[in-house]
Amino acid sequence: MLRQAFNCGARYLTLTHVKTTDWADASDWDAYFTNQAIHGGLTPFGREVVREMNRLGMMVDLSHVSDGTAIDALKTSAAPVIFSHSCARALCNHPRNVPDDILRLLKENDGIIMVNFYPMFVSEEVRIAFIPADLEWKRLSDLYPNDQKRAEKEYYAWFGRQTFPKATISQLADHIDHIRKVAGIDHIGIGSDFEGTEDEPIGLEDVSGYPKLFIELLNRNYSSEDIVKIAGGNILRVMRSVEQVAKRLQRQRPASEALIKELDGSMPTKQERK
Repeated sequence: MLRQAFNCGARYLTLTHVKTTDWADASDWDAYFTNQAIHGGLTPFGREVVREMNRLGMMVDLSHVSDGTAIDALKTSAAPVIFSHSCARALCNHPRNVPDDILRLLKENDGIIMVNFYPMFVSEEVRIAFIPADLEWKRLSDLYPNDQKRAEKEYYAWFGRQTFPKATISQLADHIDHIRKVAGIDHIGIGSDFEGTEDEPIGLEDVSGYPKLFIELLNRNYSSEDIVKIAGGNILRVMRSVEQVAKRLQRQRPASEALIKELDGSMPTKQERK
């Protein structure tokens, strides 16, 4: 499947989305996707997936994965990895954000974290304010397990009666400041997640707001060279490095034909996955 996707043009794979797979733990990212760490990170087959991605020249994306999965992937990957849309957990304590110890491993790996504009990942105040919304969605999902449309209708009616704080460009720049301090300027990018949210920081509602973010950074004594790196230079460097690693690995080893049952044994049951 990896090789088919690569041949169709795919150049990165996010190892999980909102749920744990048979070979990789996902992040416990909200009130209704919790207690997902059943593997303790990557299984042996999961590590083989990372190695095969390295050989193909496909970037390993660690946004949405658990801390254990991120650490295992960073220790396994021979090429730089990416966090395609995550922020710094030190500033906003959301599981989808990246803690400092993993930011330091990312620096050693020469990878990149691309900051997300989603307000719950940017502002701790917003994250806390949205906890009741997560709980309400969980309540309605449990109440109408076979009628998602009704759950959504009642949820959005409830949501429309609420007011929530907003994230700001300054707060997003704070995340970039923190990542620069921990990991360095060469390991920061932009991963807006515009298609993943209907709410953004004030002034960053669409791509026309990018100059406002860059002006904020310039006002914080970032150089023009720094802005070029953040705006695209760093991710282009990672892409080139991934391709170079792939050329080397393709000379050293054939494509993997490993089977999950060979490396991991029997699959976890549905009850075990719960």
